[in-house]
Amino acid sequence: LMERKTHVKINRKEVMLAKLRKSCSCTPQKLKNFLMDFFPVLRWLPKYRCKEYIWGDVMSGLVIGIILVPQAIAYSLLAGLKPIYSLYTSFFANIIYFLMGTSRHVSVGIFSLISLMVGQVVDRELLLAGFDLNDDATPPLGDGSLQNDNLPNTTAFNLTIAGINAECGKECYAIGIATALTFMAGVYQVLMGIFRLGFVSMYLSESVLDGFATGASLTILTAQVKYLIGIKIPRSQGHGMLVITWINIFRNISQANLCDVITSAICIVVLVTAKELGDRYKHQLKFPLPTELVVIVVATLVSHYGKLNEVYASSVSGAIPTGFIPPKVPEFNLMLRVALDALPLAIVSFVFTVSLSEMFAKKYAYTIRANQEMFAVGFCNIIPSFFHSFATSAALAKTLVKTSTGCQTQISGVISAMVVLLVLLFLAPLFYSLQKCVLACIIIVSLRGALRKFRDVPARYQVNKVDTLVWVVTMSASALVSTEIGLLVGIVFSMLCIIVRTQRPRTALLGQIQDTSFYEDDLEYENLSTVPKVKIFRFEAPLYYANRNYFLKSLYRLTNLDPNLEAARRKKYEKKEKQHLKKGNHRTANGLGIGETTLQLVPKQIDFQALVVDCSSISFLDTTGVNTLKEILKDYKNLNISVLLACCNPSVIDSLKTGGYFGKDFGCMQEMLFYSIHNAVLFAKDQK
Repeated sequence: LMERKTHVKINRKEVMLAKLRKSCSCTPQKLKNFLMDFFPVLRWLPKYRCKEYIWGDVMSGLVIGIILVPQAIAYSLLAGLKPIYSLYTSFFANIIYFLMGTSRHVSVGIFSLISLMVGQVVDRELLLAGFDLNDDATPPLGDGSLQNDNLPNTTAFNLTIAGINAECGKECYAIGIATALTFMAGVYQVLMGIFRLGFVSMYLSESVLDGFATGASLTILTAQVKYLIGIKIPRSQGHGMLVITWINIFRNISQANLCDVITSAICIVVLVTAKELGDRYKHQLKFPLPTELVVIVVATLVSHYGKLNEVYASSVSGAIPTGFIPPKVPEFNLMLRVALDALPLAIVSFVFTVSLSEMFAKKYAYTIRANQEMFAVGFCNIIPSFFHSFATSAALAKTLVKTSTGCQTQISGVISAMVVLLVLLFLAPLFYSLQKCVLACIIIVSLRGALRKFRDVPARYQVNKVDTLVWVVTMSASALVSTEIGLLVGIVFSMLCIIVRTQRPRTALLGQIQDTSFYEDDLEYENLSTVPKVKIFRFEAPLYYANRNYFLKSLYRLTNLDPNLEAARRKKYEKKEKQHLKKGNHRTANGLGIGETTLQLVPKQIDFQALVVDCSSISFLDTTGVNTLKEILKDYKNLNISVLLACCNPSVIDSLKTGGYFGKDFGCMQEMLFYSIHNAVLFAKDQK
């Protein structure tokens, strides 16, 4: 007999008060620790091994900076904003994460999926404000003042800033929506960090994230097709955007710009070929080929000197100003409009960043602090939102490039930010003639990794069919409905799958492995021997209110005995016997003598006298579960069948005790509860 330890009861009120007093106290040492925890750079930078780390950090920073510039300009198409804002985002995100991040390797900045989610909100709000999404005019950015653009898109929107009612044009209103959305997403992330809500990420399984990313990649691909072939179609909004966009593409395919089609074909061939060669010979290359930058430089020169915009009406990026626009507080009224949209954006941004941080921390044998990562990502959104930037996240592709080029610390992020700063201050106007179809090609080729997930579906199906179904449902909802709805559908569906699996778990009758004290599933293994007069039932899930009926049905089906029906048959037969005896008929309803009636009291032959319930897979019981076990105990007892429980964990035993399963004084507990199936079987055999 094993005896339980006596645990000392903890006064939770006193513990909470002690923690509160400790957290509210302020000492110089505590303030120092707080600052060093909040800015991890203060811990690792003084210990930086310059000779050992500097070369790898500089190389990886330069390579990422070179990759960042074309990607930032390209992803501005996804966000529905001007390229300058993407460059601002890339610059500020790297600087802030350098100060606050705990991962040494992740590359935080502009990310295609986040840009798409921002762009969908921006487009929706522009439509609601009466702006024309299809206007390709490229108004000058000027000094960032809130003035109506005196160009074809003349719709204006009133904003109140510093008490002054000003008219805001399309571009100004678009970045206003993006910064308000980014600010709210950052606030949510900081609040999640304060209240330690990082556990929310646990509900986003790998299948949900992969399906979400793949579905969003299809949406991104669809949105870029019109730039590839140079047609002007309405920018679809709302549910079913993917289908509507493809319908509009095929309706207007005859208007395709031949110059854009040829340019797109050449760029895709060059980019894909370079990527495939880079993947094949990546171990022999010291750093990845800067293919995107080469393509952008060559395409810009060809477009400029060939006058592709003037001669062939090819759509170009337009003017990109240099320098920084004066900072501006995000508009509070716009925050209220996008508060709900910011929540999925905050969760997705945080989950991708933390999952990548944990993955590379495990690979390179160091630890990160998930809560601090939430603060870092939150402030990577809050602070840049004052500087005309939009939401950011860690990106897998750029992080892989960083690690492959020798990155050791986030010094590489500062180097990347300096490269972007160089473009912001001096080189941005040189990209005026860059065709939009070239940017679209860069975006589409960057989706190769996500789109290749389709090839993994058969292998994924062989590993786990339920996870594959979750992936397909999430991917379909993200692509065919919308990204936000797709994420929600994926989370809900994956949780429903878990619930269904606990509602209808695996059940089995066990047989004894010959010449051992172990028992296994009779349907899964050969040469198991049945135990005479004993049935051993296993239920592989927690027993709670949702699967109570399934537990009972499975038990009755496998043991081939429903005690309630059997008891009803007996009562019915006894009633008939009493009626015959009252009439003085000494012959029973079956024509037998009274002495022979005992053989007929049980219409069904019962082939066991003890039921052993294997509770090793039952992790917990709720009130309904305890009552269910009490019910079968009572019902089988009426048939002179004993119910024995085996392999219960301590929490299940506690639930049974508090639920009164063993009686008031637990006197019969030793005859009802056993620590192994074999002990229960031996006890059942010894019973008369």
